[in-house]
Amino acid sequence: MTKRAIVIGASSGIGKEVARILINEGWTVGLAARREGLLLATMHETPDRVKVAKIDVTTSSATDQLSLLIKRIGGMDLFFYASGIGKQNRELAEEPELATVRTNALGFTKMIGAAYRYFAENGGGHIAAITSIAGTKGLGPAPAYSATKAMQNVYLQALEQQAHQRGLNIKFTDIRPGFVDTALLSGDFKYPMMLKPEQVARDIVAAIKSEKHIAVIDWRYHLLTMFWRRIPRWIWRRFKL
Repeated sequence: MTKRAIVIGASSGIGKEVARILINEGWTVGLAARREGLLLATMHETPDRVKVAKIDVTTSSATDQLSLLIKRIGGMDLFFYASGIGKQNRELAEEPELATVRTNALGFTKMIGAAYRYFAENGGGHIAAITSIAGTKGLGPAPAYSATKAMQNVYLQALEQQAHQRGLNIKFTDIRPGFVDTALLSGDFKYPMMLKPEQVARDIVAAIKSEKHIAVIDWRYHLLTMFWRRIPRWIWRRFKL
């Protein structure tokens, strides 16, 4: 039986690479992003199994557009969420902080909630979402980013508990990559231990297949987060990032 997936944030970076893997493995895939034009090239590679839709997760019509895309591909077994924004904001300018909250908190809650309700009404499925290792510690250079990623971590955990208590067959995978070489991290600042999106995508698909609850990518960041979780607050605030 053909498996069906929706990929939100499929126009570039990790979302695009995960979508390509799923398509190559025979999935029927619905691709969604703000930049619909970038999705068309991927669709043209396998037009019989790929549909595209322009969805901006911050708009009021986003969930309706998601429902239409699900219908166009004949249902949904996997909801993969890769949409998100973030930037360094050392001066705490207001608009970057609010824009990050609108996308990473409000948009995330809206779309993950829509997928959850769909699976609750249709016998179950799998929700996998890219959060970040940034959600495990407050990062001074990117306050709203790290705060919204922490919210995403906890939200997925709460939904997983709720689904279990309701007896719903919904699986969850919270994907926490380290620094990935995508447009999100473009700029003059050079991030350490940069990961390639192609390898990250392969690791993500493997984590989904093995139904991991939390997947930190890669092993170096797994060790890093284990270490910095243990740093006392009075020491952490003195760290230069």
